[in-house]
Amino acid sequence: MENNPRSSSSLPLAGRVAIVTGATRGMGREIAIHLHSLGARVTINYVSSSSKAELLVQELNDSSQPKSAIAVRADVSDPDEINNLFDQTEQEFGSKVHIVVNCAGVLDPKYPSLSETTLEDFDKTFTINTRGSFLCCKEAAKRVMRGGGGRIIMMSTSMVGGLAPGYGVYAASKAAVETMVKVLAKELKGSRITANCVAPGPVATEMFFAGKSDEMVKICLQGLVLWGGSVSQRILPRLLGFWPVMVGNGSMVKLLEPMEALLSRK
Repeated sequence: MENNPRSSSSLPLAGRVAIVTGATRGMGREIAIHLHSLGARVTINYVSSSSKAELLVQELNDSSQPKSAIAVRADVSDPDEINNLFDQTEQEFGSKVHIVVNCAGVLDPKYPSLSETTLEDFDKTFTINTRGSFLCCKEAAKRVMRGGGGRIIMMSTSMVGGLAPGYGVYAASKAAVETMVKVLAKELKGSRITANCVAPGPVATEMFFAGKSDEMVKICLQGLVLWGGSVSQRILPRLLGFWPVMVGNGSMVKLLEPMEALLSRK
């Protein structure tokens, strides 16, 4: 039996354990913070930013008692490290994992055309974005709590539909993730674990602005609305926070839709 005083809380995710990969910056960081604010105990995954991970863990633990956040290093493209990520989470929290949100990802800041993309950059993008998502899905499908409350959430991109020049390999790596998650959702039928994919539009993060000139930013935002710092810190993680209790199975949600439309999905 798990020992968790927070489980008696009225918070919607009290008693649940979440793993958030790529959780030291951008969307991953804000999602981890919000899941924690909803009562979940959270594993902050990182691959190189140990100081940022430990600082975030300290902030989360200082805001609640008892210990409710830990940091675990793991490269999402390494199966042994993903296995260890789950192992450490289960051992530290004395519970199976309920929620996995994979936010680890890379985007080539050179935005090369397909003809100018090197094989090295192609391999790097697919290794992190596609292989990493596959390994997270594979481990989560075996180890996330069954019987209710289990959630697997992968990140895609609106560029799968936007098809902007310079995003060919990145969009392709995420399109594969979308297809994989839709199949996974069918394979998990009867387990009461849902598998879903989120495709954010432009969000004001470090990765979005990397390598972009002001003109490139304007082109990306033609016909769209940039969710600037304070908005991305509130809206996106809150939508993901509601996901474990409100969204059905096998959904492909593009976060350019009104909030009401997303939250009312069955």
